[in-house]
Amino acid sequence: MADLIRDAPLGQIIRYLSHDRLLQYQDEKPDFQLPTGYSHPEKVADSPPELQEMADDDDDGQELHARLTRTSTAGQRVTSFTAKQLEAQQEFSLEREKSMVIVPVKTSDGILLVDWYTTDDPDNTQNWSPWKKHFVAMLICLYTFVVYCGSAIYTPSAPFISERFGISTIAASLGLSLYVLAYGIGPLIFAPLSEIPILGRSIPYVVTLGIFVVLSLATALVDNFAAAYCGPALGPLLAGFAVPAEDWRWSLWEILWMSGPVFVLFFICLPETSTPNILLKRAQRLRRLTGNGNLKSQSEIDQANMKASTVAIEALVKPWEISIKDPAVAFTHIYTSIVYGIYYSFFEVFPLVYIDIYGMNLGEMGLVFLVVLIACILGALTYAAYLWFYLEPDIRKRGLRAQEHRLVPALFAVFGPTIGLFVFGWTSRESVHWVAPTVGILIYAGSAFIILQCVFVYLPLTYPMYAASLFAANDFYRSAFASGSIIFARPMYLNLGIGKGISLLGGLSVLGIIGMYLLYFFGATLRARSKFAMK
Repeated sequence: MADLIRDAPLGQIIRYLSHDRLLQYQDEKPDFQLPTGYSHPEKVADSPPELQEMADDDDDGQELHARLTRTSTAGQRVTSFTAKQLEAQQEFSLEREKSMVIVPVKTSDGILLVDWYTTDDPDNTQNWSPWKKHFVAMLICLYTFVVYCGSAIYTPSAPFISERFGISTIAASLGLSLYVLAYGIGPLIFAPLSEIPILGRSIPYVVTLGIFVVLSLATALVDNFAAAYCGPALGPLLAGFAVPAEDWRWSLWEILWMSGPVFVLFFICLPETSTPNILLKRAQRLRRLTGNGNLKSQSEIDQANMKASTVAIEALVKPWEISIKDPAVAFTHIYTSIVYGIYYSFFEVFPLVYIDIYGMNLGEMGLVFLVVLIACILGALTYAAYLWFYLEPDIRKRGLRAQEHRLVPALFAVFGPTIGLFVFGWTSRESVHWVAPTVGILIYAGSAFIILQCVFVYLPLTYPMYAASLFAANDFYRSAFASGSIIFARPMYLNLGIGKGISLLGGLSVLGIIGMYLLYFFGATLRARSKFAMK
């Protein structure tokens, strides 16, 4: 528990105020002994010629950092491992040797690259205990839940806001629409900050969540209108009964009540998970300990050459460049945008179906949204079974295949959104029990969950070094389309009718079926012809 607090923002403040006397790292304690290579320079392994060439190539800087020269404590033969080999071992839980000393690599200009001390170094996030990994994952899940729940929780307040401020229903839906658009724009600005080694991930997380909490308070107090997946599903339920009983502000207060405690947890016990940041700080501590200015982390060297213009290009230009030049990536953006947009259109069509047709109140309609949560659970169990019973055994037997192989579950799930939409659209009538259209939502949401999981694994494997940009672009595309769908959905359903309006969206999802199969069979060919890949 002490290391959680130490690595969290609160712990870092305590360390700063105590001049690093409290919450110390292992290499700051009196009984710490420098590992091989740091205390005995003659044992440091010089970089082989190919690594020295890589050191002169900025694009391969990360690869140089990842090349490890290892030796056992018993002085066994030195062996080199590439980053991909090591990551494969760690990712798929292959048996690894423990307590192997990692000797620092020495570059051609005399720099010693600070790395993990041993293969089981406790500061390495991949060596964290299961409970610590699960705790951090839980914090991120809570954060994601609160942010996404904050979008849909506004839905029950929309009609009351329309009445209170004398505006149209479409205008009242802008609160939800702009919220969704904003969390698509945010990653374009803040995600690249997490790639800056000196900042890491904890600072952007805590700062942006702090801003969210402050703005949530302001939104709940104003008296004028200009004020992740299953999260939006629970939003209407959380506010559905309270808003009619209290007032339109209640849902906005609920956002604050949820986000405030999560912010406190982040501030107190969210550890740093960025390897570049962890190793950069380790290098700083070792320089203070040894007085050797040649001890540096690879991320520190990279950061020295990092310019503000480069960060801006990575944030604002790279996502669009990849999307335009690579048709495979462009398809994933477009298709996930359609899936996401249809999902958010449910917040406009549900009142027309479950309130206007079936006579439910806001609270009862919120209960119907629980079917999306059930769909998420079923989808997660299905996807986990695929990983456990098929993917991992297949990798052990045949090794890693092309990234298109990760799309296998989507080849089956891709039919679900179309089927679910047509079931929902053409059973939403008084003569048919409300369970029937709800089953359609279950089919749609469960299959969409599996599709998104496959795409979110496929995307970073296409261009690993641009993973942050790929996710930022995908998030923006999804959020932008969802934002628009919130505005056009209600007029579309009112003008075309529920059945025809849903059929139109179902027709769009049919294109996704064709595209998914083309991506699976021809994805490698498309990547080979990609103008971005050739660049």
